[in-house]
Amino acid sequence: MKTVLVSAVALIDPDGRILLAQRPEGKSMAGMWEFPGGKIEPGETPEAALVRELQEELGINTWKSCLAPLTFASHSYEDFHLLMPLFACRKWEGIPQGKEGQTLKWVIPQDLRNYDMPPADIPLIPILRDWL
Repeated sequence: MKTVLVSAVALIDPDGRILLAQRPEGKSMAGMWEFPGGKIEPGETPEAALVRELQEELGINTWKSCLAPLTFASHSYEDFHLLMPLFACRKWEGIPQGKEGQTLKWVIPQDLRNYDMPPADIPLIPILRDWL
């Protein structure tokens, strides 16, 4: 089974809310809510992938020094295994906007369970809730 490396981030605003992005139509798991991020390209670190993905997907800039490793997800889907480090980030420049047609929502940690998320993301919810 192929292992896919994806880097994700919990963007945390000054009110302690976490940004979720809804997967747009046409993508696998369309309509589900997820933490922003994306695939790690060959030769790229997880932090570099997030800096790039946040610029491409949300139009915001952050720095490797602002990404704190928090936890990770390891989940087997039907046709691949996902390994996904999750970082926390409280500092960035710009206002997050869905550059790829995705809807964005700021959510308090206690409400994360109310959103339909991919199976790999669900075990991350209690960790975030307890950490914040």
